[in-house]
Amino acid sequence: GMGGVGKTTLAQLVYNDRGVQESFDLKAWVCVSENFDVFKITNDVLEEFGSVIDDARTPNLLQLKLRDRLLGQKFLLVLDDVWNNSYADWDILMRPLKSAGQGSKIIVTTRNESVASVMRTVATYRLKELTNDDCWFLFAKHAFDDGNSSLHPDLQVIGREIVRKCKGLPLAPKV
Repeated sequence: GMGGVGKTTLAQLVYNDRGVQESFDLKAWVCVSENFDVFKITNDVLEEFGSVIDDARTPNLLQLKLRDRLLGQKFLLVLDDVWNNSYADWDILMRPLKSAGQGSKIIVTTRNESVASVMRTVATYRLKELTNDDCWFLFAKHAFDDGNSSLHPDLQVIGREIVRKCKGLPLAPKV
């Protein structure tokens, strides 16, 4: 989905859910962004899993270290804001993850639907923009005490105009 629609927020809710936390031996959250550097991502994943990395100075050694760390472990990995849809890059990144325990999961947030096909996903969820009413509710919740805009009728007109300009993006009314 487009920027600001709530992909990262939804992934955070899943990642921080107590039931989800109890279901995995290891959890990692890595912000990827436009620069898809397999060495950096692997390094970040290892750090999130609590591994010491000082002896792994090459991509191959780092990936072997990740493979060994995951051996038999059930993990949850969130790769946030992924832009890269190169099969070759994804294949290299995924190699050490295959040693993990059954039931391991990877959540990827992206604006680019082709990333999902490269990942060979089980399910994709496309987040859509909010309706004007939902956007107004969110805006009022942040702009007015107890979300009650009726105490400020003069500001409702301005608020509704702001909501219209938000174009259904849930992040916009909060800001």
